[in-house]
Amino acid sequence: MVGVRLEELTKVFGKSTIAVDNLDLEIKDKEFLVLLGPSGCGKTTTLRMIAGLEKPTSGSIYIGDKLVNDVSEKDRDVAMVFQTFALFPHMSAFNNIAFPLKMHKYRKGEIKKQVTQVAEMLQISHLLNRSIGQLSGGEAQRVAVGRALVTKPKVFLLDEPLANLDAKLRVHTRVFLKKLQKDIGITTICVTHDQAEAMTMADRVAVMHEGKLSQLGTPSDLYDHPADLFVAGFIGSPAMNFVDCTLEKGSFLVSEHFKLEIPEDFGKEIEEHATTAEVILGVRPHDILLHEKETPNSANVEVYAIEPLGNETIIDLMLGDKIVKVVVPPTYQTSAGEKVWMTFRMERVHILDKKTEKVIV
Repeated sequence: MVGVRLEELTKVFGKSTIAVDNLDLEIKDKEFLVLLGPSGCGKTTTLRMIAGLEKPTSGSIYIGDKLVNDVSEKDRDVAMVFQTFALFPHMSAFNNIAFPLKMHKYRKGEIKKQVTQVAEMLQISHLLNRSIGQLSGGEAQRVAVGRALVTKPKVFLLDEPLANLDAKLRVHTRVFLKKLQKDIGITTICVTHDQAEAMTMADRVAVMHEGKLSQLGTPSDLYDHPADLFVAGFIGSPAMNFVDCTLEKGSFLVSEHFKLEIPEDFGKEIEEHATTAEVILGVRPHDILLHEKETPNSANVEVYAIEPLGNETIIDLMLGDKIVKVVVPPTYQTSAGEKVWMTFRMERVHILDKKTEKVIV
């Protein structure tokens, strides 16, 4: 049983640049956890501290039950695949995979045996004699994964592993990595800024923002029950729409462009948890309905642009000077400049406290 535990982990660069801020996080044994967030949020620094490539300013890192803050990277029994793969171009695929075994002074027979086993598992046996320059991006990535796994580490670390692959290969490879992780049962921590990668590969996702953990949960938890404005806006594609509103008389959400009647219990919950009457209405593009005529609780909007995607269409609407995105079936017909009415699936909307930016409903 080997998990990873981070306690009050902090990393400060220079005198005042806080990359990771008091991070508490536990990765379970055999779990596939993804650190997700925009550039500069601290996710890669966190991964590098786990690997031993960066020393924490404060806090603790446990691998299993062992405190490893002062353990060198080569003795932590972790393996890391870098975004650039970091392979030796002058070596064959076989020698790249075998390199860590040679560094640990394994015998030639054992090296051949373990490289062969890993190559078979990764379906690259036929590539072992080729140089790295003769491999495609996807093949080189599998060689990098093989080099990381050949020593049978306790923890597998992936830093943006799909970033250098084309779109089609990324989709194929993320499925491959997820199945591989489950087949070998290794605790895995992956860093990415791509929410599609995170949502499809992870058992749980840790969303980071400005060095802090914003929310930890399953992909469905993050999508259906975001904790705050950042997570609500970061998870989901297209992103969630937000409209500033005021709660009136506990029964209406009023913006500059509409007055939305809400259920009584809905209003009571907002009044109970909101710090002020100023709130933010959050609604996903899939939870907005369009109508040709005015209907109860609808808002009049103008079609700004149409984005056909084949299996669905995104309609950009102008609500005052704000763009609201709506996802509709590809058969939906409209044109730019047309006036339509929109309503919301009230059971799917989110209400956020404007002051604290926390989701309250």
